[in-house]
Order: sequence, then structure tokens, then C-alpha cells
Amino acid sequence: MDKRQQLVITAFELFYRQGIHAVGINQILQVSGIAKKTLYHHFAGKEALVVATLAYRDAVYLQWLDARLAQGKSTVTAVIDTLFAALDDWINDREQQLTPFQGCFFINTCGEYGDLGHDIHQQCASHKTAIMTMLADYLQRTGLAPQAAERLATTLCLLKEGVTVQAHVQGNKQAAINARQLALMAADCSEI
Repeated sequence: MDKRQQLVITAFELFYRQGIHAVGINQILQVSGIAKKTLYHHFAGKEALVVATLAYRDAVYLQWLDARLAQGKSTVTAVIDTLFAALDDWINDREQQLTPFQGCFFINTCGEYGDLGHDIHQQCASHKTAIMTMLADYLQRTGLAPQAAERLATTLCLLKEGVTVQAHVQGNKQAAINARQLALMAADCSEI
């Protein structure tokens, strides 16, 4: 792993566990063992490093979710079952590809960068849009009409976000299992 990637991964892990504003550059340098000069060679400042950590997590999370969804793509029910099983594995720390669950890095980041027009906030919003697009695509592959797939993908994303918040804020490690039934009911309605 090169030094830039090492900085990004170290910063992500610290930001995800402790919060972006709670972690200083010196802590990132100390944990990574990389010199300040090297950090500033790769990044103009902390905000540029935050942007890089978001891009890193976006790529890792979307790759993970795509691989999981590909396992259940034959029917709408299979897509829903696969999505909520994946979320259950994530929030219960059974997923090797993802770091131990600390909620959604993108939601957490938006909590620290509340201005809707801020580039970092926009990057988080793009991640959420990518997930919705991915879900709609998988739902269309099952034969669901495009508009119905988009409506159901929107509902699934709302449930997914609720699951993530319930698991993180309230410690409800059964949230994904509980939301699955609601998702299946929504799927029945979307096909009408």
C-alpha cells in the first residue's frame, strides 16, 4: 500500500470511529507513521483528506453492496432478502469487507458538514443516490417496471437509512430483520 492510500485508510478508520472534527492531523500522522510533509504532498489539508476518505468508503461500500445484491437478483423478494441480510451482517459485524459498524459514515459526515451546498455534503448525497440507482437497477432486472422499481428503491433506501440509524443510535441490532417485513409489504404495493 502506498503512503497516500495508507493515509486515507488511517484517516477513514479514525474519522469513522471518533468523528471528523474530533480527529486532528497530528493523530492521523501518529497512527499512520507518516510524516507531515508527505501528508501535505498528497493533500492540501484536512478537508481534502476528508474528501478522499469519502471516495474510499464510497468505493468499498458500493462494491460490497453490489456483490451482495448480485447474489439475490432473480426476484424482487430475493433482492429485498439479500439487501436486508447484507445490512444485518454489516450492523452485526459479520462483514469482513467493512470495518466494525459505527453507523453510516456518510450520515455521520453530514452531521458534521450540515451545509447542503458544501462539497463534502454533496459527496455524501451522491453516495446515497448511487445506492438508490443500484437498487432500482437490480429491481428492474427482476422484471419490475422502471417506475415501480424506482418507487420501491426509494422505499428500500428509506428503510435502509432507518435500519442504519436504529442500529447505531439505539443499538437495535435486529433493525434489518425487523425492516425486511416492511420492505416485503412495500414490494407487494409497488407491483399494483
